[in-house]
Amino acid sequence: MKLDAIFKSLDLGPDDLTGGNLAVHSPIDGAEIARVDMDDSETLDGKIACAVSAFSQWRNMPAPRRGELIRLLGEELRRAKDPLGRLVAVESGKILQEGLGEVQEMIDICDFAVGLSRQLYGLTMASERPGHKMMETWHPIGPVGVISAFNFPVAVWSWNFALAIVCGDPVLWKPSEKTPLTALACRNIFARAAKQFGDVPDGLSQIVIGGRDVGAVLVADRRLPLISATGSTGMGRAIGPVVAGRLGRSLLELGGNNAMIVAPSADLELAVRAILFSAVGTAGQRCTSLRRLIVHRDIHDELMPRLERAYQSVAIGNPLDDGVLVGPLVDQRSFDAMQDALVQAVKDGGTVTGGARVLADIYPDAWYVQPALVDMPGQTDIVCAETFAPILYAMIYDDLDDAIAMHNDVPQGLSSCIFTNDLREAERFLSAAGSDCGIANVNIGPSGAEIGGAFGGEKDTGGGRESGSDSWKAYMRRATNTINYSTELPLAQGIVFDIG
Repeated sequence: MKLDAIFKSLDLGPDDLTGGNLAVHSPIDGAEIARVDMDDSETLDGKIACAVSAFSQWRNMPAPRRGELIRLLGEELRRAKDPLGRLVAVESGKILQEGLGEVQEMIDICDFAVGLSRQLYGLTMASERPGHKMMETWHPIGPVGVISAFNFPVAVWSWNFALAIVCGDPVLWKPSEKTPLTALACRNIFARAAKQFGDVPDGLSQIVIGGRDVGAVLVADRRLPLISATGSTGMGRAIGPVVAGRLGRSLLELGGNNAMIVAPSADLELAVRAILFSAVGTAGQRCTSLRRLIVHRDIHDELMPRLERAYQSVAIGNPLDDGVLVGPLVDQRSFDAMQDALVQAVKDGGTVTGGARVLADIYPDAWYVQPALVDMPGQTDIVCAETFAPILYAMIYDDLDDAIAMHNDVPQGLSSCIFTNDLREAERFLSAAGSDCGIANVNIGPSGAEIGGAFGGEKDTGGGRESGSDSWKAYMRRATNTINYSTELPLAQGIVFDIG
């Protein structure tokens, strides 16, 4: 399917794609594929006001009815899966299979949210006062600001959007300025669902396009009680204090420096496959990408040659081509950061395999690289820093406690895993004395999370949780209610206040 056909199938026309002040380039070849209009503070103010108005209507819509809108969105996404998945690949550079998988993730979270719309449960509690009942109720919190990153240009929005809508909240979405077209396509897909639903208030779903200045205005606005932001730790450090300063809520999904411990009992064939997908998929541009490999000394010399052979077999190229497993980095800035990290790793005593630029003769304006495998003498500062590129640092351990200590001795705390067939090792890794990450896996890599579980991490990863489980509570406010159905007025804690 050609790009023009993709645009047409997603209702993207000349008004969307031409004449704007933001140039959009495809990482595949560096070519400009569109120019879109950006918001300024004035248009953003109007959109926030529209969201506030939408909230006054949508919060009164019964939650199962809100779920029906998301059911319709899921059906529209099913129909649009192929063109939207292809646009994700074109705009972000990830391979087509991952682009299609990202849209499937959107469909899955819609299914989850439809069920959730009938399960926004509160507790009932026993009261110490006779003739009284206590309970908690959950109510919509208000308009939600969502800021997403280029590497998952639609899935992360859908995690927030599907839950927020069934919880009763309008959403203003600021996509990465590198990937605005997928956001505009999602706007159009939602419009199809909204037309079928027939009772959607204006401003329930809006797109805000712009750079850091527009994002700063969005984050600072008191009319948005929740800001959900996905990006770098530096971005989170900028956003968090601003939202906290106005006593709002922030849901931050930030950096990851994810590790795998490979124990002596591990199934090495399984481990190699997991390492390869986790480390080189999306050209290492996932927050859950595998970046550190902690290998037991007894199997290091057996595992590493296998891994090197696997790395040499990886097909690098145009992400839309069949058989390609690794597409381009998003831009030159990412390539330069990768090269700087590899230079420092060598200075620290590391041995680098791969990491060079490739296909420059075919794509001189794009940034394809060989994934890099780096044998390190220890966990140096560069290993502890997240470089958003396909670099995997390998280190040796002798004792599981030392491996866990090395694993946890980084600022980030998103995803983690251990490969072992020893039950005690697996359980220790998952225990309070094990991984300190929000996601901890056994015999599976750190990437590829399913929507049923809460997604997020600790420490510099920000502490937020999105997607499944009870993440819906972030989009609602809790009220504790006490009902007196007696003719008396007893006080709690046995207090007597006699007025008569």
